[in-house]
Amino acid sequence: MQLVPATDGELEEVAALVNSAYRGETSRAGWTTEADYLDGQRTDAQALREDLAAKPGAVMLLCRDQAELQGCVWLEPAGGNAWYLGMLTVRPSLQDCGIGRRLLVAAEDYVRERGGGRVRMVVVGIRNTLIAWYERRGYRLTGETKPFPYDSRFGIAKRHDLEFVVLEKAL
Repeated sequence: MQLVPATDGELEEVAALVNSAYRGETSRAGWTTEADYLDGQRTDAQALREDLAAKPGAVMLLCRDQAELQGCVWLEPAGGNAWYLGMLTVRPSLQDCGIGRRLLVAAEDYVRERGGGRVRMVVVGIRNTLIAWYERRGYRLTGETKPFPYDSRFGIAKRHDLEFVVLEKAL
């Protein structure tokens, strides 16, 4: 799978893809929906732009089939030999076709090529199916948790018991 860094001009398209996969009715076409416990948008182009500018070495990688954006993944150096992986996204109509697995492997290869030795991520703790998916790919729960940002920038929570769990994989 060929991953290429997103350009500034592609960030609107990236935000639309991420929001379609995680929020609202369109997300229900795939299995990664957060619509049952989060409303609103997951991100927007301006937030992506600001995050890329504020985090040296961060990149939003894209995978396309010709012109169609099929998926994306956020990567950023997290200190030492660790990298943070976030927003692993596959177009809802293409989920369960193996694209997510290939996207994850390509992201891990990207990290390795840059000297990274492990990948860390956070997942909403009630997402048991997603956590199990990552565990089948070698990620392990670290026992760490992080508070959920009850901030409308990340969506509008429908529950008040959300938190993140941290997963990690040695490469």
